[in-house]
Amino acid sequence: MVSDLAAATQAGSGPAHPGSPTGSAAASGHTLPAAVVADLRTDHAGETGAVCIYRGVLRFAREPALRAFAERHMATERAHLQQIESWLPQADRSRLLPLWRLAGWLTGALPALVGPRTVYATIEAVEQFVDQHYQEQIQWLDAHPALRPLQLTLLECQGDEVAHRNEAAAARGATPPGLLLRAWCRVVDAGSRGAVAVCRHI
Repeated sequence: MVSDLAAATQAGSGPAHPGSPTGSAAASGHTLPAAVVADLRTDHAGETGAVCIYRGVLRFAREPALRAFAERHMATERAHLQQIESWLPQADRSRLLPLWRLAGWLTGALPALVGPRTVYATIEAVEQFVDQHYQEQIQWLDAHPALRPLQLTLLECQGDEVAHRNEAAAARGATPPGLLLRAWCRVVDAGSRGAVAVCRHI
């Protein structure tokens, strides 16, 4: 378990993606507005945490279907992370990435200790928030045609996250979550919102 925690805190901590720009220049060659940099910082932290969520799930999950779900989704989140890194210079990324990696790992590991249904409900809650978070950015970018390539990147990421949410909801089943599971999902949602608020600045 100690080694898994170490891996989680190091995930995504390597050098920038080969396509990453330097300074304040974006992948499109444009200088990004400060508000966009702040949003991308939250996206980068979120995708970093998402990779670690699935690392946490895989540490304890034993059911083949759940492990396949986690491995498949982790690959997608890694691809998202590379896409965001191509837009966000390393100097502009959150200084709290070790915290977000650990938080992500725990968000995956703790539900996996309970069982698959709890994992699926957790992923559903996370992805519901991520869908909304990306949608706000996509709408804002409607007024900035020069950043259309970034908007397309976010649309692609959002589409994957919505698919993850829907798959998790279907796997969770039609039975409504119980009181404890609903409370846990509210904690996950609140934690996601709090992390975004912090990441905009740090």
